[in-house]
Amino acid sequence: MLNPRQIEAFRTVIIMGGVTAAAQALSISQPAVTRLIHDLQYALGLKLFVKRGTRLVPTNEALSLFREVERQFVGLERIQAAALSLRERRMGTLRIAALPAFNVGFLPRLVSRYLQHKPGLNVTVYGSSSSQVADWVVSGFCELGFVQLPLDFPSLDVEPLPQATAVAVLPQDHRLAARSVLGPRDFAGESFVSLEQMTQLRYQIDALFASERITREVRIETPLSMIACALVAAGAGVSIVDPFTAAEYCGRGVVVRPFHPAILFDIAVIWAAGRCRSALAQDFAHQVRAAVIGQGR
Repeated sequence: MLNPRQIEAFRTVIIMGGVTAAAQALSISQPAVTRLIHDLQYALGLKLFVKRGTRLVPTNEALSLFREVERQFVGLERIQAAALSLRERRMGTLRIAALPAFNVGFLPRLVSRYLQHKPGLNVTVYGSSSSQVADWVVSGFCELGFVQLPLDFPSLDVEPLPQATAVAVLPQDHRLAARSVLGPRDFAGESFVSLEQMTQLRYQIDALFASERITREVRIETPLSMIACALVAAGAGVSIVDPFTAAEYCGRGVVVRPFHPAILFDIAVIWAAGRCRSALAQDFAHQVRAAVIGQGR
């Protein structure tokens, strides 16, 4: 069971920045503070601090709980309820960043479903290039991010997600729409909406067509697959894009077909190296992994 002394020790350790200072502020010994914190963690079923050298660093769950403790008239029952929600990952805050391919529809739908079962959870979603997403995660602005590989950031922990394959997108009334599978030779001489040269997917597509010695008529370039799909829907040409974006435009003036040989679209979840990961963020990353697997079926 919780007692007020445990809560007081927890609050003081966070405010004072350590056990030694907390012990001085509470006029008790360091072992007594450590025991109170240990008992509190046991009673709540949460890990509230992690050791970094000689220091105790509060976890994200501890910081969320601290906000409840700081409210002047919060009783012990509410603190216990908050801890239960944290343990069951039903409350807290989550800041996510993702590459544009995820944010067209795939990630927003997943976040919406996730929130339905977690009424106390607040989520913020940001979108940008993979390099910008990496910057946000490294700086701590976002807790986790989703990027396209390869990505060379030494301050990141990178966990690859299941590979996806690029797909062909065609105007709905295009002659190639009758084909079940498309390949490079089908696009010979076709007006082609290309991704910008700085993108990894553009490099892979160009390399494949060059190896096959097939020439496309590249008249339009864009940095984003969603713009490429919109241009295809408008009849500007055909294109090859990531499957997540293509799925959002299927049936909206766009026909999506498998493309062979496969052009892999490698994606990953990234974390700041050495930083404590909240159970909530890890759970969400697990949900995304499962959804990516489902998307590929």
